[in-house]
This record gives sequence, structure tokens and C-alpha cells, in this order.
Amino acid sequence: MKNPRVSSKDTNKRPSFPMQVLVRKEIAAHIRSWRFIILILLIVLTFGASLYVSSMGLKDAVSNMRDPDQSFLYLKLLTTTDNSIPPFHVFLNFLAPLLGIALGFDAVNAEYNNGTLTRLLAQPIYRDNLLFAKFLAPLAVVGTLFVALVMLMIGGGLLGTGVRIEPQELLRIFGFTLISVLYVAFWLSLSILLSIRFRQPATSALTAIGIWLFFTVFFPILVNLAIRPFLPNPNYISEQEYIGYNELILNLLRLSPSQLYTDATTTLLMPSVRSLGPISMEQMVGAIPAPLSFRESFLMVWPQVSGLCAAMMVCFAWSYYIFMRREIRS
Repeated sequence: MKNPRVSSKDTNKRPSFPMQVLVRKEIAAHIRSWRFIILILLIVLTFGASLYVSSMGLKDAVSNMRDPDQSFLYLKLLTTTDNSIPPFHVFLNFLAPLLGIALGFDAVNAEYNNGTLTRLLAQPIYRDNLLFAKFLAPLAVVGTLFVALVMLMIGGGLLGTGVRIEPQELLRIFGFTLISVLYVAFWLSLSILLSIRFRQPATSALTAIGIWLFFTVFFPILVNLAIRPFLPNPNYISEQEYIGYNELILNLLRLSPSQLYTDATTTLLMPSVRSLGPISMEQMVGAIPAPLSFRESFLMVWPQVSGLCAAMMVCFAWSYYIFMRREIRS
């Protein structure tokens, strides 16, 4: 006999999965945190400043007939600058790591220090659900932020210029957004790994910032200092040998995530880029200065994208291994 106190609305309500509950909890915590609000304001301000500067010089950039990318109006909004401030993708190369580090440096150790990790895992949930929620929730927030900024840029461009966006431009812009989210995901997975490895949030934050500074500032200097004693005099080597040495230096620099991100975003946002390394005079002879298709540009940067994916997966797998084997009882 059916209980009359149980309404049909209650019987039709589906139970929430633990993963969904954890993701909603993490998203709410990030949205309400002051550090996330401050980082969002920084990114929005830099995006607005870069967009304002590019829109001021948009007429000259589009009317330059010598520029093979002059027909891509919406890509020019992300790449054109008057040298007063860098374009947005250069800004994002510095701000995206800080965003990933700020969202993950205390993801696990803060729960442990506050005593909430034990109570949280005492519920009928798995450890890996908690770790996946710590990783997926910030990415959902960051992805929503980047997509919202891109849609605002496209909408503003439509209202300001009246020019419709081409499908290739739309693919390139959303490809740039996807790579930016992937770049944030790498630094987020690294910061989560450090939050599991170190018990103090300050230690994990300083370590993550130190790694970011090393790859961004000191790694190119160290590569140049290490390679310079072995480089011969360019006046006594052939062109092919000179190109080979430059390729070696570029391949070493691509061990840095920031260099991978720079190569990928520059190629997607500038369709005229046909090579990511030095080319010889024989290769330039007969080359038509025309933009590449989205497929060709994406195939060119596929090694960079796969490198960022591999680095992100290694950091997350390492953090998963440590977290699953760690004793969490107080």
C-alpha cells in the first residue's frame, strides 16, 4: 500500500551522485573566494585593455594589404597592439599559471589542516571522486570564464563593426580558448600535486610559484648559457648547420610549458605562420604568402598540444597515486 505522505514529486526526484555534489561544492567555494574574484578582475581588466588597444588600431591593421592576415578581423582583436601593452594571449601566458596555482595550491592540505578531510571521506564517497572534483570544478569555472570573454568579444565586434565572423575565425578562437584552459589545467594539476605533497599551503604555493618563475624567466637563460659554449662561429658554418643549431635551441626551450603555449596560440591566432622554427632560403623560394587553413595550423601545433596534455596527465596521475596511498586519519 502506497504511503499517502510521500508525494509524487518526492518519488520522481532522482538522488544526486556524490561526484555531482562534490563538484557543486567546489564550484561554490571557488566562486565565493576573494582570491578567485581578484584573479577574475585581473583577467577581465587585461582582456578589456588589450581589446581596447587592438580596436583602436584595427582600421590600420585591416587596411594593410601587405599583411596576409588582414582579412581576419576578429583574430586581429586578439593580436593587434600598438606596443603600449602586449596582446591578450601574451598576457594570458603570465596570468593563466597564477590562476591555476591559486585554485589548487591548498586544494587538499587545507582540508587536512582544517580537519574536514577526515569527515568528508567518512561519507559514502570514494577518494578518487574527491580528487576529480578538486580538479574538474576549477576547470569548469575557468572554462566558463574564458568562453564568456570570447563571446563578449565576438558580440562587441559584431555590434561595433557589423562584420560577421567567419567559421575559420570561430574555430581558431575556440581552439585558442581550449588551449588556454588546457594550459591552466597543467598548472592546476601541478598545484594539486604540491598540495598533496606538502602539508602547509604556504609551502605548496611558494613551490608552485618558484616552478613557474623557473620555466618562465630562468629556463631560457639557462638554455642559452648552456648552449653558447658549444655553438661554433656562424661565419664558418653552413646554412643547414646554423638552422640545425637553432632547431636544437628551440627544442630545448619547448621543454617549458610557457613556450609550448606560446607556439600553439601564436600559430592558431596568426594563420600566416607557416613554421615554428627557422627555414632556409630554398624553402622560402616559391612559397605563397597566404594564410593556412585551421586544419593545417592545428596539425602544426599538435605536438605542443599533446605535450601540454601529457604534462598535465603526468602531474595528475602522480597526485592520484600519492593521494590514494596516503593515510588521512587525524
